Amino acid sequence: MELQALTQALLKFRDERDWAQFHSLRNLIVSLNLEAAELLELTQWKSDSDIATLPTNPDTLEALRDESADVLLYLLLIANRAGFDLGEAAKNKLEKNAAKYPVEKCYGSSLKYTQLHDT
Repeated sequence: MELQALTQALLKFRDERDWAQFHSLRNLIVSLNLEAAELLELTQWKSDSDIATLPTNPDTLEALRDESADVLLYLLLIANRAGFDLGEAAKNKLEKNAAKYPVEKCYGSSLKYTQLHDT
């Protein structure tokens, strides 16, 4: 489903329940972070090899999918409330990142863009 269609379905879901009244920009940002913490919780106290197997177990895959979806849905609500297109914002950010991290300077490197001039 395209982001615009997903946003419209989400707004319909929200409006059918009269929840827009609770969706101030601040509340949405807080909720996004709470959902991101639930996603992070899936990795708590696990080794890298344990985390790598999350998608192979049906239960943990479902949890990974659900928490990721919650994060996406809150991002869509934030973008809607703030009045910008999330897909366009992501495209623009990718272009900015490409300028900050040119392939010839950062290939295979984990350095932050501010440190790339030293390489």
